[in-house]
Amino acid sequence: MRIDKFLKVSRIIKRRTVAKEICNAGRITLNGRPAKAGSEVKVGDILGVGYARRRMEVEVLDLSETVRATEAKLMYQVISDSSPDSDDF
Repeated sequence: MRIDKFLKVSRIIKRRTVAKEICNAGRITLNGRPAKAGSEVKVGDILGVGYARRRMEVEVLDLSETVRATEAKLMYQVISDSSPDSDDF
């Protein structure tokens, strides 16, 4: 599955076009390397997502084409989540 589609389906990012823009801006990493929107995601991959004021790392657990909003969080597991208040940021 493409990384931009995974980000949208899992609801980490609300819109696929926004996910594409963020990928192409270099704010998404796949297993520690910068990822383009068309990069393929597999179960077990580690994604780093750079928001405006926050950095989140997740592990991919499931690759479903469509899921309900209540089940979207089951597609990934949060490894780390840093906000501007923490020292890691």
